[in-house]
Amino acid sequence: MAARSIGSGTISFGLVSIPIKLFTAVSAKSVSFNMLHKTCGGRLKQQLLCPVDNVIVERSDTVRGFEYARDQYVKFTDEELKAMEAARTDSLELVEFVPADTVDFLYIEKTYFLGPDKGGDRAYRLLSEALEKANRLAVGRFAQRGKDNLVIIRPYKKGLILHECYYADEVRSFDDVETGGAFEFKPIELELANKLIEQLDQDKFEPARFRDTWADKVKEAVERKVAGEEVQAAPEAPKAQIIDLLEALKRSVAQVGEGRAANMPATAVKASAPPDVSAKGGPKKAEPRDKAEKAAKKSKSA
Repeated sequence: MAARSIGSGTISFGLVSIPIKLFTAVSAKSVSFNMLHKTCGGRLKQQLLCPVDNVIVERSDTVRGFEYARDQYVKFTDEELKAMEAARTDSLELVEFVPADTVDFLYIEKTYFLGPDKGGDRAYRLLSEALEKANRLAVGRFAQRGKDNLVIIRPYKKGLILHECYYADEVRSFDDVETGGAFEFKPIELELANKLIEQLDQDKFEPARFRDTWADKVKEAVERKVAGEEVQAAPEAPKAQIIDLLEALKRSVAQVGEGRAANMPATAVKASAPPDVSAKGGPKKAEPRDKAEKAAKKSKSA
């Protein structure tokens, strides 16, 4: 089934114009709940309450206000707000091209697929391939929903993707986060940390390897409740204890190694198994075949 476009526009840079269509790139699957009346189970409705007059207010009797000081508002009518909106041109103007590795993922807010509209196929593919070869991303402005959005266009699977971005003043500085002091790590600590990374290393990120276990649990609980069964509360997880870093690394490496060994074929596990160790420690020593052989060895050494 072909994807349905949610909008259209035109990419422009220089004298080049590329008609495009926008498509939803993601669809959240998280579970959600409704608020019900505990007594009768009816779904509750939200109402607007004026705490000054203590009355329920209809939406038709509301007006938008901007709080310029604590509990101080300036009012705006719908006409005044509309007059301030950016012109709805649906024009995506590319203003600069930047190296791909200079873009911080922190600034990305939403993602959309872009496809060519009528007559734009050739120019669309040309822009995609040019960005791919140059290892560049396009930065632009997209006038939509009454405001100018900061966007990034990047090549993706022989096509283009649009990222809506936060403006600089919307992103907090990481410098405000306390990250602790400087540390000198022992060679063994770095060695174990690298070994742990190697044990868990994968060739590439594959989201399909992961599932939303919370959603799975909720859906399972819903099925059980519909069937008239009770849902047992899960035992509380033990709180994590802070232990010595070196000891934690050793345990982590051993734990991952044991997990992988459990998934290996039996022949592989047998071939890589360590020597038998007795309960008192140390490998068991091979015993002589008989006392005569042992005595012969002793006489020769004499």
